[in-house]
Amino acid sequence: MTTKAISDLLPSAKAIERELIDLRRKFHRNPELSFEEAETAAAVAELLSGLGLEVRTGIGGHGVVADLTGDRPGPRIALRADMDALPIQEETDLPYASEKPGKMHACGHDAHTAILYGAAKLLSERKDQLAGSVRFIFQSAEEINAGAKAMIEQGVLEGVDEIFGLHNLPTLSAGKAGTRYGALMGSVDKFELTITGQGGHGAIPDQCIDPVVAASAIILSLQSAVSREISPFDPVVVTVGSIHGGASYNVIPERVELSGTVRTFSKSVQETMPSRLLRLISETAEAYRCKAELRYTQHVPVLVNHDDQVRHAEDAIDLILSSENRIEANPTLAGEDFSVYLQHVPGCFFWLGSGPENGAEQAYGLHHPKFSINEDCLAVGASLLAAISITRLGA
Repeated sequence: MTTKAISDLLPSAKAIERELIDLRRKFHRNPELSFEEAETAAAVAELLSGLGLEVRTGIGGHGVVADLTGDRPGPRIALRADMDALPIQEETDLPYASEKPGKMHACGHDAHTAILYGAAKLLSERKDQLAGSVRFIFQSAEEINAGAKAMIEQGVLEGVDEIFGLHNLPTLSAGKAGTRYGALMGSVDKFELTITGQGGHGAIPDQCIDPVVAASAIILSLQSAVSREISPFDPVVVTVGSIHGGASYNVIPERVELSGTVRTFSKSVQETMPSRLLRLISETAEAYRCKAELRYTQHVPVLVNHDDQVRHAEDAIDLILSSENRIEANPTLAGEDFSVYLQHVPGCFFWLGSGPENGAEQAYGLHHPKFSINEDCLAVGASLLAAISITRLGA
């Protein structure tokens, strides 16, 4: 496949940019949380049907899947976008801000959905350039790390040879992209912990067993799991994000509830963390005469890109944006359930710049209530996904 064959992709994407912006803003006004994306899915299915694609709905929750078959036989690649929003109150004051209190597209999944639709539109007009087929996966429930598993269980990867996906990055200027070989994003585990003591009057602690003090000691002891038990060359984060206990200033509660997350870059380290936390928590609780109940859930594995697919994505990025606008992405312990797809088929996940040009304005990060994107990234993202498909399937 020659450079000339995809030279018109970005101009073609720019020609439908207004449509993509309007679509993204429509989704932004009407965010839906994980496994609640019924209206978004219905809109996506209608748009894809209008392109003449074979569309299936209700896959893995509200997931939508559409297939585009080229003019000649060949492999099948998949392109994936996520659709769900977050339980965050928006603070952007944009004219198209969320109309649903307490719900916001604070991670840019509205943009991802518009981008993948744009790629589908570009590719549906270029079937004659495809020797094979493209599967468009619009996924629900990425934010709770459940959508990919649900879609895979319902066969979304059947017949798929490779998969590609992207995520917007507001700290990278629009018009740029970032790739990385190997591990790009961390594993995601969740733990919930109940510390039980014996409640009573705050003025008579000797007649109580204080779970608050035990919980405090446990939080500190958990950090030793990282600092003293794991090699400094194996990045790990243990974060307690929620503590609930007691209802009055002068009452020692019966129990304290904690929850948190564990992130790693190593499968072997991820597998050791449940027993390591259980030991530290149980023995520390016992030292304070309390009982501890740990509930540990492994959500998604480390996101590890495959070398061949990274090289291919980089070639497509260079053709669309030029190599000067492609960076080597830094690893992050933030997680993504795209990692689950990569356990089944080879693929590549990369960053799409969505921030202000040259850092001219403040860019709020993902999941921030003031998060927004530079909408110039929409046409760029659509053209990149289309370019990956055409160069991979072109004859």
